[in-house]
Amino acid sequence: MFDGREPLYVQIADQIRQDVLSGALEAEEQVMSTTQYATTFRINPATAAKAFAELVDEGVLYKRRGVGMFVAPGAREKLRAERRDTFFADVVDPVLEQARLLGIDVDEVVARLRERAATAAQPTTDTPQAGAR
Repeated sequence: MFDGREPLYVQIADQIRQDVLSGALEAEEQVMSTTQYATTFRINPATAAKAFAELVDEGVLYKRRGVGMFVAPGAREKLRAERRDTFFADVVDPVLEQARLLGIDVDEVVARLRERAATAAQPTTDTPQAGAR
């Protein structure tokens, strides 16, 4: 599960962020303890603790003394807002700059995005149905 180039604690924190964003972890839901992470993924408990500390500092998790770590209320919305800002800065702004350099009008970029979104939203007829042979 954790095999990227990033430090392990960063990968753990990123996975928890992703689980919160996707709804796999909801507000007020308890997350595995550092001991459970250490046992499950065969890592040092201090590594999991470092990931949790980062998430607490960000306001994604909070600790209930003597009980464990929980997803903070509003964590999903907070992460979404941060990711949106990053998305626009890292993806949209460079696309617009590149379009400007190529002489492509913003309306043409928007039209292409709408076209692609409509195509992506349509179900394909050539994929087998679940249970079909």
